[in-house]
Amino acid sequence: MKRFFPLAAAGTFLLSALLISATYYAPLPAADEGQLQGTVTDAATGEPLPFVQLTIENTSYSDLTDLDGKFTMRHLPVGTYKVAFHLQGYATHSEKVVIQASKTTEVKIALEVVAPPLEEVVIVQKEAMHIPVMSKTRDNSIAESHYSSGAMTLTAPMVYESDFEGFNTEEYDAIQEIGFRKVIGNPLSTFSIDVDNASYSNIRRFISNNQVPQKDIVRIEEMINYFDYDYPQPKGEHPFQVFTEISENPWNDNTKLIMIGLQGKDIDYSKADPSNLVFLMDVSGSMGQANKLPLVKQSLNKLIDQLSEKDRIAIVVYAGAAGLVLPSTPASDKATIKKALDNLQAGGSTAGGQGIELAYKTAVDHLIEGGNNRVILCTDGDFNVGASSDAEMVRLIEEKRNSGVYLTICGFGMGNYKDSKMEKIANNGNGNYFYIYTEKEAEKVFVTDMRGTLFTIAKDVKLQIEFNPAKVEEYRLIGYENRMLNKEDFDDDKKDAGELGAGHRVTAIYEVKLKDNKDFAPQGTPEGETLKYQSTQVNAQAYYSDDIMSLCMRYKKPGEDVSRLIETTVVDNQIPLSQTSDNYRFAVAVAEFGLLLRDSEFKGDARYEEVLQLAKGAKGKDEHGYRAEFIGMVEQFLTFASK
Repeated sequence: MKRFFPLAAAGTFLLSALLISATYYAPLPAADEGQLQGTVTDAATGEPLPFVQLTIENTSYSDLTDLDGKFTMRHLPVGTYKVAFHLQGYATHSEKVVIQASKTTEVKIALEVVAPPLEEVVIVQKEAMHIPVMSKTRDNSIAESHYSSGAMTLTAPMVYESDFEGFNTEEYDAIQEIGFRKVIGNPLSTFSIDVDNASYSNIRRFISNNQVPQKDIVRIEEMINYFDYDYPQPKGEHPFQVFTEISENPWNDNTKLIMIGLQGKDIDYSKADPSNLVFLMDVSGSMGQANKLPLVKQSLNKLIDQLSEKDRIAIVVYAGAAGLVLPSTPASDKATIKKALDNLQAGGSTAGGQGIELAYKTAVDHLIEGGNNRVILCTDGDFNVGASSDAEMVRLIEEKRNSGVYLTICGFGMGNYKDSKMEKIANNGNGNYFYIYTEKEAEKVFVTDMRGTLFTIAKDVKLQIEFNPAKVEEYRLIGYENRMLNKEDFDDDKKDAGELGAGHRVTAIYEVKLKDNKDFAPQGTPEGETLKYQSTQVNAQAYYSDDIMSLCMRYKKPGEDVSRLIETTVVDNQIPLSQTSDNYRFAVAVAEFGLLLRDSEFKGDARYEEVLQLAKGAKGKDEHGYRAEFIGMVEQFLTFASK
């Protein structure tokens, strides 16, 4: 099968191939390090250029410029390097730099615009933006689908994937959106929480390379849950607290949005239980690229630096077979751990199943009762020896679920990335799932968000909403398509669900159509579909209640097998959109962007301009700059998609 890809992607693929090197420079002591910082601008206009990719040739060091075109690369070993600056639509620039001990080297780079290639095929629609995603069927006919947005003109250079045969074999599962359901007859909505955010990182990778992400990459709940939300810390007996907010829907005047937020209790890391970690590393041939195994090493080195003497680390690797590179070692012996890590090289096929077996065995052999026992799997997901199919890997990981060992999956690389496989493994293995393609993302996962990444405070967390049929006519949950549960699963403690980490937040949004006052029905009036043997009847008190829904949650504490139940009611306390919290407006902006990227049938009157307006007005304090980065990403998308 052949597929069309933007021509801009071709340049990215070729450049990546040129920058790949097997050499990896491990971080040296601070006395032998310096840093590089600077600004990248447009040579013609002088405007700063965000999302410029920096790569130090013959190393794994890479970075992206921020919204002001600035960058800082820290902890660089002293020496002379050549740095490549790359941004789609601009000529790649190489700069020789000298890094001196304990000093900052500054550079100012101006990139020249290059003319688009002559081979481009231009697709222009006057009334609405259509981003074509085309594929050749086996009979060589062309199948074409589109992403549509508000009125805009798009010019999209396209090339066949076959021009880069064998390079792009990325795999994503198809997403079937959740539609509206009538409350009469279907009052219950049940789902598992999801704190994964790999989808958002992957979307950002595509857009930073001026590529439109495939619609099945877009998991809206993972986009929303990538960001910090300013929910208060819980104070009661439970390890988390629930918050709700109801207001207008900016893309559909006929519906409202109900935002549900969960805030996990943070922990004092100095008093945290000890960690028994096993690094499970894919060192097969496909991991040899600079943005794979070398970046894995950088990422895990960041984590090692965060651990204390009470923690332990083992390293298991797999290629054609699996092996124990480092037995469980106190984290205080950082030199031994880092040496074992940095000596790893890529090569061979991929026996992922064997690696998982050995990693779990190693974790169980050193299990810390009451501690944090976890396997951290770093891979591109391209398993091809032994147990390798999605079904085989899911069955394997399900067997390990009751071992007391949790799972973190970190995906790396591009071209052969297997998102579908890794998401299934994480969902079925008491796990969480991240995608890392830059050092900044590694910093977020293993430093900024480390407590939530590693320390589980509640497992098998499920929500069940019962909507009041006297108040709500229809509802739909936005996203969470692969997290939906049957209503009977809610009370079944054997049914697996998602885990909540320390300090983690989970946000979900329902779109609901409310009933008008004229829909009031007197006591005893049957409503709903006419059935032969039964009828649906709304209780009279439902009409006089202020409740719009009841919210029930079940969760288990780590190490427990019996769930605990939390019940609360949510009243109809709508407020205007302008008076909602920054949390609400920003989450809604991200959801709206996801609906547009997916070309959702439920996107209504969604507009990119509205996404920007909402997000900019709800940026808030933005301690880590993630919201500002989102705004810049949307602006970049509009820049290359509307030319």
